[in-house]
Amino acid sequence: MSAPATRLWRKLAVPLALIAGAALLRLISGVGFANYDTLYALAWGGQLSRGETPAYDIAIAPTPHPLLEALGFVLSPLPARAIERITVAVGFLALAGCAALVYRLGADWFGRAAGFVAAAVLLTRVPILSYGVRAYVDLPFLALVLAALAVESRAQLRDARPAGARVLALLALAGLLRPEAWALSGIYWLYLAVWTHRREPHALTVGRLGPLALLALSAPLLWMLSDLVITGDPLWSLTNTRHTAHTLGRVTGIANAPEYIPRRIGEILRPAGLVGAALGGALALVCLRRRALIGAAAGAAAVAVFIAVAAAGLSINTRYAFLTAAILCVFCGAGAFGWVKLPPGDRRRRPWALAGAALVVGLLASAPGQYRAADRELDNLGRQQDIQDDLDALVKRGAVSLRCGPAGVPSHAPIPLLSLYLSTTPRKIVDAQTEEILRGVYVDPASREVEATYVIDPHDPHVPVGVPPGFRAVAANRSWLIFRRCA
Repeated sequence: MSAPATRLWRKLAVPLALIAGAALLRLISGVGFANYDTLYALAWGGQLSRGETPAYDIAIAPTPHPLLEALGFVLSPLPARAIERITVAVGFLALAGCAALVYRLGADWFGRAAGFVAAAVLLTRVPILSYGVRAYVDLPFLALVLAALAVESRAQLRDARPAGARVLALLALAGLLRPEAWALSGIYWLYLAVWTHRREPHALTVGRLGPLALLALSAPLLWMLSDLVITGDPLWSLTNTRHTAHTLGRVTGIANAPEYIPRRIGEILRPAGLVGAALGGALALVCLRRRALIGAAAGAAAVAVFIAVAAAGLSINTRYAFLTAAILCVFCGAGAFGWVKLPPGDRRRRPWALAGAALVVGLLASAPGQYRAADRELDNLGRQQDIQDDLDALVKRGAVSLRCGPAGVPSHAPIPLLSLYLSTTPRKIVDAQTEEILRGVYVDPASREVEATYVIDPHDPHVPVGVPPGFRAVAANRSWLIFRRCA
């Protein structure tokens, strides 16, 4: 192979591997669709492309995510089905990217075998798979933050100098998906300031740190500017998210953090993963301190940010613990194979290897249970995908349209899907639980099973509703019954 061809192959190897990994994950899971929050962001992006103001003020609407809305804006010329499929593909790429980055961190810190174990543990955690196949924003966010950590780690291990702007740029992108990255950017900028002052105490650092401060502040400023332009309130996302968390009865508040944050991390890692992370963390900090410190610092920052989220009155949600869990997966890999980084002849090598072997046995023993849990979750998500696909099919047939008036639905769950697929504002999709429908079309579940399965959150408000008077049946499939009244 010629030198140019070799260089081209090296450049393409990682993207091709990620694409192949994403395709394999999609094939294995058998499921892939956009969730409620993501559908809303895509619908709002479509509104922006049509010159409309995004309808943020719909009841039970999710938190806006500017970068995801930008994706919806860019993809808006495409058919709705293509928009959703591309977004789902991005979600699977993010899931594959998270696994690759966890492997990279594990390999850099504790060796390739540790990296493989870390990636395997991450990909077999049911909540991460569940949110990944539904294209939740949390997986691209996690990939960007892990990429920033990997860049900084490489810089530290190579020449003990911080990477600076590259890390802040990745965190700025992450900060347009989730606000936790704002705090991480601030923490990292403070570290840069301290490092610079220690190295050059008499140098003028404003010229160096000023642009980096602007980069660290770019995401919150852009997010608040977006909220201000669209709603008139720069803090809309924060106040509305608090309100939704209260409405849905979710666990919030700093008082609940000591109980629920460990519980959320445990829900992801499960006992074998937690034991492995504890073992790996303790051994690595004692025996491989320099290699373990950056991971320990990142993990501490992730927990601190999670606590800050709770203190701000936001939900103590399982998916907000993904960053902490991913770092703990790396330490779980260290528990299994970190001993390979000890010098030959080191007397600590043998007991660590024995403990690591026991950990690997424990992880393998827990694998069947993880498989059954994942299979149940993916089977349930597959039924939800079928329900959404059936509703999409009725839109394509023209059975669900806005010719006679708004589209009525039995709950808020189908609102963003119909908004995207009908290319309309969510305000034209009416929740029958909160508003009377006099004309238009009404979408009703075809069975109690569909009604029970297509639930966004167990705490969702639920008021039994029926077909509005005067509406007649016009179409049906296995999941939905369509009624219409044009007079």
